[in-house]
Amino acid sequence: MLDLSGIRQRLANHQGKVFVAKRNARQAAVAVILRECAGQTEILFIKRAEKKGDPWSGQMAFPGGHLDRTDADLRAAAVRETWEETGLNLADAEYLGALDEHRAAPRSLRPNLLIAPHAFALAGDPALRPNDEVADVLWAPLNLLAGNGLHRVQTFPINGAPAPFNGYRLASGHFIWGLTYRMLKDFFRILDPDWTPPTEMD
Repeated sequence: MLDLSGIRQRLANHQGKVFVAKRNARQAAVAVILRECAGQTEILFIKRAEKKGDPWSGQMAFPGGHLDRTDADLRAAAVRETWEETGLNLADAEYLGALDEHRAAPRSLRPNLLIAPHAFALAGDPALRPNDEVADVLWAPLNLLAGNGLHRVQTFPINGAPAPFNGYRLASGHFIWGLTYRMLKDFFRILDPDWTPPTEMD
C-alpha cells in the first residue's frame, strides 16, 4: 500500500536525478499531486485540450509547463503552471520532493527539452478550475495504478501507420501513455525499489 506517510519517507531520502541542461535547452516542470481520500491515496491528472501544433495535444498529463524567467526555479514553475491550469494553489501545499528529471522526445518537436517533476500533497477536496488549456482534471487511485491492474495497450496512428503504446486505462476511459506513463513508472520505482513494472508490448 502506498500511503502518504510512506511516500513522505521515501521521497525524503530520494536524490532526484538531474540532467545538465545543454545550451539552448528548454526546461519545464510538472506537479505530481497526491491526496488521501476515503482511505486511499489518489494522484491528479489533467487531459490537455486539443490544440494544433501541441505534440501532447489531447493527452493525459501532470499539470505543468515551461520555466518562465519570472520563476525562481523549476519547483516554482510547477506551482505557477498548476495554478494557471487547474486553479489549485500549491504555494501552501506540503512539498514532498523532486523526482527524477526526464528528457522529452515528442514527435515533430526538437528533443532538447528537460522536464522536472515535483511532488506535493494536498489535504481535503479543493475546487478545480481548469483553464482553456485543460479539457479535464481528475483524481485516480495510486495503488491501483502501481499494481498494474490498469495496464493496457492502445494503438495510435503514427506517421500514417498504427503503432501500439503501453499505458494505464483509467475508469474514466482516459489513457495515460507516453511521457506521463514513463514518469509514473519512475515514480513507482522510487517509492518501492522492488516494484515490478507491467508486462509491456513491444
